[in-house]
Amino acid sequence: MIFSKKLITWYLQNKRSMPWRETKNPYHIWLSEIILQQTRVAQGLPYYISFTETFSTVFDLANASEEEVLKLWQGLGYYSRARNLHATAKYVANDLNGVFPTSYKGLLHLKGVGDYTASAIASICYAEAVPVVDGNVYRVLSRYFGLDTPINSAKGVKEFKELAITLMDHDEPAEYNQAIMEFGALQCKPKKPYCIICPLRDSCEALKNGKIEELPVKIKKLKIKKRYFNYLVFFTENKKTIIQQRVGSGIWKGLYEFPLIESETINTDTIASHSVFREMIKDKEYEIVSYQEEPIVHKLSHQHLYTRFYIIKSDAPSKVNHDQKIVDYEEIHTYPVPILLGNFIDVFFQKN
Repeated sequence: MIFSKKLITWYLQNKRSMPWRETKNPYHIWLSEIILQQTRVAQGLPYYISFTETFSTVFDLANASEEEVLKLWQGLGYYSRARNLHATAKYVANDLNGVFPTSYKGLLHLKGVGDYTASAIASICYAEAVPVVDGNVYRVLSRYFGLDTPINSAKGVKEFKELAITLMDHDEPAEYNQAIMEFGALQCKPKKPYCIICPLRDSCEALKNGKIEELPVKIKKLKIKKRYFNYLVFFTENKKTIIQQRVGSGIWKGLYEFPLIESETINTDTIASHSVFREMIKDKEYEIVSYQEEPIVHKLSHQHLYTRFYIIKSDAPSKVNHDQKIVDYEEIHTYPVPILLGNFIDVFFQKN
């Protein structure tokens, strides 16, 4: 039995039950693929359900505000995916009359849709024989064929894509693509794969040569950048606080946060003289209390955020900067925030 047929046979016997596997609706498939980029199925599933229930059609998603989309996305990370999702929904709804492109090449024109996502949608929805190549597929192919070309190099991307094309099952493209991804997720796992009961074990090069743990090869990542976030959380007697929206091209664009001082050396003494604090407090009386002894380390793919929260006990300012808002404690839960702040808000404002 050839490689693709073995994988499809395994898939039909072992696949997990997922709502997006019960449909060929391109809107639902597109949603699932965007949500599951760089996200585990267990984490992404509740978000898929929330999005399909809240925005049952691409028109509903297109007509939502960006804040509504970001709020529903809160906790998934990589928020550019949510902004691209919203932009594409508007394009499909308004420019394409709600009809998604029906080919791999056409799908590539959608914002946030790359080779992998276009291949997945085209094969599942339109039975186009285009192979998907994601982290699971890289791992399966690297191990089975004993390939040590770095998968995150230009040469590796080209080599693995060309190999994937030669292996593509033209009779059952949707089943094959889903099979090889599921096989990598459940059987040929990154750590401790189930080689002893693997249907490909007799012809797997990595198993034969004892290289399961060595493959696939990745070029060493760039050095992680450390950043130091110090949030000023206003805590007033009339239960109001201050938030502001992040702008620019950095992390969390469009999300809300508390007034921020980014500094490694800040403390309760130096906050009092900092311009960010002085602009808000003016001549009001205040007390600054550190919320925790040690910083919370929030790890992103390319940077680690050492975060502290400082509680500012004072009367709410009568006026704030144009990019800031004075909000009630109960209202703060309606704003989209990074999960780091969402966790803090859930604990701190529920107690107070």
